[in-house]
Amino acid sequence: MKVEEAEKVRALLKELGEEALIARLDSFIALNEGLETKKGGDYIKLSILSFLEGLLMTLKMKYPGKGEVADLYEEIRAKRAELDELFRKPAMQNLR
Repeated sequence: MKVEEAEKVRALLKELGEEALIARLDSFIALNEGLETKKGGDYIKLSILSFLEGLLMTLKMKYPGKGEVADLYEEIRAKRAELDELFRKPAMQNLR
């Protein structure tokens, strides 16, 4: 599964010299690709976006002056939140 956002994060990690994190990212994506047929593409993409969001949150703390880290974090956070809505169960009407 190709996730465009993962490629953007990979490029940013390369620019920052975070080779160990690139390896972690590649491992996480490879693990999730095996689950795609069982869980579905959107579910796996949500999982990957959540991982990327957490990774970028950590990088924001490590590189507070890097605007591209914060910008990419916001972009991925918004996409993850949008996709997350697909998996939320609707609230029961009688509980409101």
